Amino acid sequence: MENGYIGQILRVDLTEKEWEVEDLDLDLAEKFIGGRGLGAKLLLDEVDPEVDPLSPENKLIVITGPLTGSGTPCGARYMMVSKSPLTGCIAYGGAGGFFGPELKFAGYDAIVFEGRSDEPVYLLINDDEIEIKPASHLWGKTTLETDDAIKAELANKWVAQDTHVACIGPAGENLVRFAAVISDGGCAVGRCGLGAVMGSKNMKAIAVRGTKGIKVADGKEFRDAVNNAMEHMNIGPESVLGKWGTWAGSAIGNVLGILPTNNFNSGLFEDFDEGGAYDAQTLVKTILVRRRGCFACPVACKPICKSIDPDFEGHGEGPEYEAVGLFGAGCGVKNSSAMAKAAFLCNEMGLDVISTGNTIACAMDLFERGFLPEADAGCKLNFGNAQAMVDMVTKIGRRDGIGDALAEGGYRLAEKYGHPEVFIGAKKMEAPMQNVRSSQGLGLSFATSNRGACHNSANAAAQMLHEEPLLPEGKGPFVKMHQDMVAVVDSSGVCCLGQILIEDLLRLLVAATGIEYTMESLLLAGERIWNAERLFNLRAGITKDDDTLTPRMIEEPMPDGPATGDVVRIAAMIPEYYEARGWDDEGVPTDEKLSELELD
Repeated sequence: MENGYIGQILRVDLTEKEWEVEDLDLDLAEKFIGGRGLGAKLLLDEVDPEVDPLSPENKLIVITGPLTGSGTPCGARYMMVSKSPLTGCIAYGGAGGFFGPELKFAGYDAIVFEGRSDEPVYLLINDDEIEIKPASHLWGKTTLETDDAIKAELANKWVAQDTHVACIGPAGENLVRFAAVISDGGCAVGRCGLGAVMGSKNMKAIAVRGTKGIKVADGKEFRDAVNNAMEHMNIGPESVLGKWGTWAGSAIGNVLGILPTNNFNSGLFEDFDEGGAYDAQTLVKTILVRRRGCFACPVACKPICKSIDPDFEGHGEGPEYEAVGLFGAGCGVKNSSAMAKAAFLCNEMGLDVISTGNTIACAMDLFERGFLPEADAGCKLNFGNAQAMVDMVTKIGRRDGIGDALAEGGYRLAEKYGHPEVFIGAKKMEAPMQNVRSSQGLGLSFATSNRGACHNSANAAAQMLHEEPLLPEGKGPFVKMHQDMVAVVDSSGVCCLGQILIEDLLRLLVAATGIEYTMESLLLAGERIWNAERLFNLRAGITKDDDTLTPRMIEEPMPDGPATGDVVRIAAMIPEYYEARGWDDEGVPTDEKLSELELD
């Protein structure tokens, strides 16, 4: 198929251990683009929104975008879509690396997993050859061990490095509600607990090898569009991301007063100042070994690091800036090697670093307030205790001791100990490292995100660097616009960190697919995707009452930094946001809006 899409979906019935290939609906692909958007539409059509997320009736959709693997700069992304065991909302998460392109090279735009295997299995895809293989011998292994073991098994068939593996670790097997799926040794499909969904189906891994190509509708125009996009991107070893990676976001933490210090009690943490342990320049000098990029990535922002403290020996991919913020400032830990070790363990266990860091910080807050007894914690779980923080990661992944309670997530942990107000997040999903009392728009985007508190749902940088970040006026349409644009990016198969201009993305999509998108129709597709996700959530029982933040963000004034004395004024922004979206006062899309979006 000469249009960016492969044109095939692999549907796998794990209960019967059967599979079949079906044609991709190109009309749906045009309306929902691919990736996150098309995954949301498939879930909305095929899964009862009230289903138990960990039951066989839930489905797990692994899906690429039309630009994945095409040679588009930063076009390496794939998405997973399901219903979340953490939030009860629609779940989606994405990762880069090489797994997504390899799936398309094998001849598939998506895989839809149904049912539940009666024993551990993994799926092997070698172009048209599909096998559902036993995986009992892999159960209990970390993600890195699993990746190595599968490649060792396949070494006699072909070059092992030609195979790319997405797998779960002990956290997914133990149904940790925020378990992640790890591909290529360190690329995480985090947030929402998609690793737990995979574990509930007794599926340990997906291994893919592909030898086919991807064609585009207009080769010359596509090459010109790629070159044009590259000219507008901030790339190269001396660029911000090339030099500092995502740690550049950590460097401005104290300047903006956004840090989640001691479970978001403050927005400042002195070790993020220039020369401090978490300053980007210091991290580069102390723990960074090298950087690597994903498929077709000219940015190469991923850090490969090694801890320098022998008490926290370790090396691997990461940490990214969210791990730096939450394991550092969030837990009050001043040892960057301990922070890095916690991030390495998250990859090995198969855990989302954001929810893990946030939940440990929540536990420390409960402990310091006297709500979580030391007898339950098994140690002095106070802020700044680096060893306790690192130990908690493995305990969570294996549901060991207090780790069993933390594995349920920060909301359920705080509720268990009688103080749900100590949890920081939205829709039961733990907040990322941004203390949103410093940005009204970011607070609104956290509250209204379809998957729960999420910095990526509406371009966090745009919200934080808004010329009037502390004013609520005008944030409704501003957040709505960025949410729709991010939905387009997530669905196309392109990484947001590449910072491809929306105009260049439009040109790339038209050249690759042959679909005559305009800027208006492309953004309408983004709005259609957002509303499809909203419909799933509404049918799952999520209401306007869930479009809010936890009390600390909306009731407790910020104690320091540029936003001193401020709170997130959600109540003032929600009506304007609903109006911008064409929803009624209850946050339900109107008939007119659904008709406009062809969702009626």
